[in-house]
Amino acid sequence: IRPNSSTFGRYVKVELSEENKQMLYIPVGFAHGFVVLSDEAELLYKASGEYNPQADRGVLWSDPDINIDWNLDVEPLLSEKDKVQPRLKDINKNEVI
Repeated sequence: IRPNSSTFGRYVKVELSEENKQMLYIPVGFAHGFVVLSDEAELLYKASGEYNPQADRGVLWSDPDINIDWNLDVEPLLSEKDKVQPRLKDINKNEVI
């Protein structure tokens, strides 16, 4: 989500599971999302600071410019917030997400 980055608009996909016991570090300044591929899951995360609703930002999960392969064969269950996020190209380039 950093417009001057050489990887702007690209994504990395990692599958985390009980079997592979992997974790994922997401640096500050990186957008992130997840999909649960099983009937249930436990998600634990650590943030760099307290939650600030005024600073909460997002990118549309289905943004065609990013074209994330979510590995879904059904329509996802989304929060109301996630349904209305802007596309990456529509975010103010000076705005920190």
